Amino acid sequence: MLKAEHYCITAENAALHELIGLECVVAESADKSRKGMKGKVVDETKNTLVIESGGAEKTVPKGEAEFEFALGSEKALIKGSAIMFAPEQRTKALWGKKNG
Repeated sequence: MLKAEHYCITAENAALHELIGLECVVAESADKSRKGMKGKVVDETKNTLVIESGGAEKTVPKGEAEFEFALGSEKALIKGSAIMFAPEQRTKALWGKKNG
């Protein structure tokens, strides 16, 4: 869990929050060379996450991967296909599904 004064990111709500800045591991991928890649998320588009790994930025298509995000001592496992939204639209889209 990551906790700040006005919010708390948990494994259950991680997909609703900003992903940039979180430590990430590619837990599964259709491209086996990406499996196990780890680093910090530095950018996001509707279809990709950009992970800084080993001093280089690597683009991972969301639709072919499953990501594990570090939230303090907790981990959040999220299928990339579940977060295939533009970052600014993801919260609105997923919040509606959660509460609809």
